[in-house]
Amino acid sequence: MTDPGEPGPIGADPAESGDGEGESVRAASDTAAAGEPETPADVAALADRIASAVEEVIVGKRDAVEHVLVTVLARGHLLVEDVPGVGKTTLAKSVARSIDGSFKRVQFTPDLLPSDITGVNVFNRRTDEFDFQPGPVFANVVLGDEINRAPPKTQSALLEAMEENQVTTDGTTRSLPDPFCVIATQNDVEPGQTYELPVAEVDRFTKKIRLGYPDTDEEAAILDRLAGEHPVDAVEPVATVGDVRRARAIVGEIEASEAVREYVARLAVFTRRNAELGASPRGSLALIRASQARAALDGRGYVIPDDVQAEAPTVLSHRIRTEAGGTDGTDVVDDALDRVRVE
Repeated sequence: MTDPGEPGPIGADPAESGDGEGESVRAASDTAAAGEPETPADVAALADRIASAVEEVIVGKRDAVEHVLVTVLARGHLLVEDVPGVGKTTLAKSVARSIDGSFKRVQFTPDLLPSDITGVNVFNRRTDEFDFQPGPVFANVVLGDEINRAPPKTQSALLEAMEENQVTTDGTTRSLPDPFCVIATQNDVEPGQTYELPVAEVDRFTKKIRLGYPDTDEEAAILDRLAGEHPVDAVEPVATVGDVRRARAIVGEIEASEAVREYVARLAVFTRRNAELGASPRGSLALIRASQARAALDGRGYVIPDDVQAEAPTVLSHRIRTEAGGTDGTDVVDDALDRVRVE
């Protein structure tokens, strides 16, 4: 089951789709974006604009919004594990709207097929040829809702897309839009009706977070905002996908010194020595990239240990399997941060 999301060609901005709203969206984007970011300080300003736009919809979740922004800037993907109804879909859609990007939603179910995600070749009788019908994975922001309700074969349809930003069907490889980010939600309430995500797929998620329930004041504010039309429909673009591409490039150039890289490596080695399955080299790379993005959110052109320590719990914990067979590596990461010294 898919949500058609924003109209328009594959990878195109909604503003270019030719519908009646195109000109207004383009005008909003041009007004909001005062030129592409050129420095880490510009990236920080861009991230603040996006976060402020999202917070018009998502109440009291600034940390979660920043986790999403770090993930996007780090060229990664996000796994959100939580109970139904706390705003996971709204968060993903509002981020997509704020960057003027295309958005698609996939409701994972036990009968969902891999081709329902990646797309399929359909025979065209008029041309006597097969035409490729792209699946919902061809969007800037893809929400995989309750990803663990689908069997492993369907879950694995995202592996190539998440790792290489491309999809191969019937021997043909097609590039995905840039930027491309998967925000997947995982149902942790009904374990008897779900399939555990393969380790290889969990490892492809840069971060794993929980949103949690709002407090009393936040929930009252939510009820007030949702009394009429859903506020996500009123979110205006405050950036463009081009801005995000440029911001990603700047983040990739932020300096991570040899001392910082060695610190990250020692943290990863600690997890391997103190768990049945520790953080992989892919996890170490994700931690460096997330730390670069965290530095950019502070307007800095270099990574400091505080950035690594801020990102490690959400970047490394979900990759760790304890000797007892559990999936929560939070304690192992906490021990690593306490015991591994910064040199």
